[in-house]
Amino acid sequence: MIKLNNIYKIYNTGGTEVRAVNGITLHISKGEFVAIVGQSGSGKSTCMNIIGCLDVPTSGEYILNGKDVSTLSDDELSYIRNQELGFIFQQYNLIQKLTVLENVELPLIYRNMPEKERRELAMEALKKVGLSDMAKRYPQQLSGGQQQRVSIARALAGNPSVILADEPTGALDSKTGIEVLEFIKKLHQDGNTIVLITHDNSIAEKAKRIVRIQDGQIIEDRQNGGK
Repeated sequence: MIKLNNIYKIYNTGGTEVRAVNGITLHISKGEFVAIVGQSGSGKSTCMNIIGCLDVPTSGEYILNGKDVSTLSDDELSYIRNQELGFIFQQYNLIQKLTVLENVELPLIYRNMPEKERRELAMEALKKVGLSDMAKRYPQQLSGGQQQRVSIARALAGNPSVILADEPTGALDSKTGIEVLEFIKKLHQDGNTIVLITHDNSIAEKAKRIVRIQDGQIIEDRQNGGK
């Protein structure tokens, strides 16, 4: 499903070359739950941006569902993001002036999906995260944990091939963070492919496979029982 082959991302700042990703090869199969873990500056976020088609590598090959996306244009990458990928962000990235339902519908609107169909899919996604009764509320009327569950529903609504969760518990207290992680584990149990980005080893241990990045390189790739 995901194949990163000898990926480099090199920045030149003030005449200094920075290899944010330094020759990474990583293959993720359909249905896996993988945590990419590393400290700030390790290259994990750059790796996530490449997997999420938010950035392109300087060199190397990225195959997503059999298609080489490493050389696509911005418009083509935007289309892939909308069709193939679901995102869960640390800060939720909800639009405050839209209702919960409208936030979940948003990626489907960009697909030009008919209103009736997208409403049904959005409500189904909200039901999966236990928030169907809050569809008409606005984000500011919800707790942090509920807002993150809305973002999970938004990621689910379009039935993406891969769900990318970028520090999904970073803005939450520990108890609420555990609850959100349980939702993400449930998504995996339902057959979704999950790539979780974190700096926290205890969160990474929830995944079935742990990939550790340091100085832009993979230093560990192991199967894990998950907790």
